[in-house]
Amino acid sequence: MRQKKRLGAQLFDEKLVKFLCVGVVNTLVGMAIMFGLYNLAGCSYWISSAANYILTSILSYFLNKLFTFRNRDGIGSTALRFAVNIAVCYLLAYGIAKPLTAYVLSGAPAALRDNCSMLVGMVLFTALNYFGQRFFAFRSRET
Repeated sequence: MRQKKRLGAQLFDEKLVKFLCVGVVNTLVGMAIMFGLYNLAGCSYWISSAANYILTSILSYFLNKLFTFRNRDGIGSTALRFAVNIAVCYLLAYGIAKPLTAYVLSGAPAALRDNCSMLVGMVLFTALNYFGQRFFAFRSRET
């Protein structure tokens, strides 16, 4: 019982609050990129969502490394783990969001399905990414 409470306290601390603040910035920038590319520039679903995550991942890396997790490890070691984390989270989130949304909104127009899928993907990505950054990319050396 005590172990569970401690784990919950570890997950819901100031790092989560800072991660969510960085996430708001990333989400606003990402939405402008993703929905702008898809709806205004006519880019595909995959190009629009990939461009969002590539560009905002660079922003996220530096903000979370310095502000959220205050990680002092070198860029080389954390950047590789961060990139792996982003790739895995992206593939999982959008691999789940696209078919799920297509199933739920099967009668809806393709553009609506794609926009909803991108939104669902963003939510899934954020949750997966928090755990990946906290426990893999910027893991603390503390016990």
